[in-house]
Amino acid sequence: MMKKLKGLVILSSALLLAACGNGEEESAEESQTLTVGATNVPHAEILEFAKPLLAEEGIDLTIETYNDYVIPNLALADGDLDANYFQHVPYFEGQVAENEYDFVNAGGIHLEPLGAYSNRYDDLSDLPEGATILTSNSVADHGRVLSVLEEAGLIEVDDSVELVDATFDDIVENDLDLQFEYEYDAALLPTLYAEDEGDVFFINSNFAVDQGISPVDDAIALENTSSPYANIVAVRSEDENDERIAKLIEVLRSEETQDFILETWDGAVVPVDE
Repeated sequence: MMKKLKGLVILSSALLLAACGNGEEESAEESQTLTVGATNVPHAEILEFAKPLLAEEGIDLTIETYNDYVIPNLALADGDLDANYFQHVPYFEGQVAENEYDFVNAGGIHLEPLGAYSNRYDDLSDLPEGATILTSNSVADHGRVLSVLEEAGLIEVDDSVELVDATFDDIVENDLDLQFEYEYDAALLPTLYAEDEGDVFFINSNFAVDQGISPVDDAIALENTSSPYANIVAVRSEDENDERIAKLIEVLRSEETQDFILETWDGAVVPVDE
């Protein structure tokens, strides 16, 4: 009788262990991975905040960081990333057209108002004749610069051209003969600003914040928050309806994440929902 009882206990234990093992395997199968490329600030920080929220949805998020605007799209095209989150709409559209990427915009998450910074002047209205304006070599940002300067009354742009598509060649009035230098990599501009290498520097907020520069406190002018330059999540077209991407967008647009963005950057980064 004791031998039979002992045998039943062993058998029951074995069945219990097997059941636990199967449960772990099922749990592992239910957990989905997602690899997203992002620039450090604010994109990667927003994703870090979203990571535990995604874990609750069964998604294990891996974040690959870049200090560059070209490689994240190459990595997405090559399949090294499932998505990237670093670029605004006009840049994305320009890169898709130029490189024939088979990408889609999965949704806008936030706006980083472009800022004008100066060590020499407190306001754009103080600029002297011939002042130098330094900006990035990203053509997608040039319309943003022109928009800020036109709003300040310093230039006029050909009204037959949409500002989002405008270049410095589209300036039709420039009474101060402002001098534009736009051959710089966007990540270099905070350094040039610190070294006082010009009169005004237009710096993307992600690079400004990454170098301890506050768009709200330090900029002498900020892009209007109604700007069309929302930062988006980009994916390959084949993944447009991927459930993992849908959950990523849902979490990034959630009230928790939007509150985190507003509280962390105090207006230097603004949530959007389209």
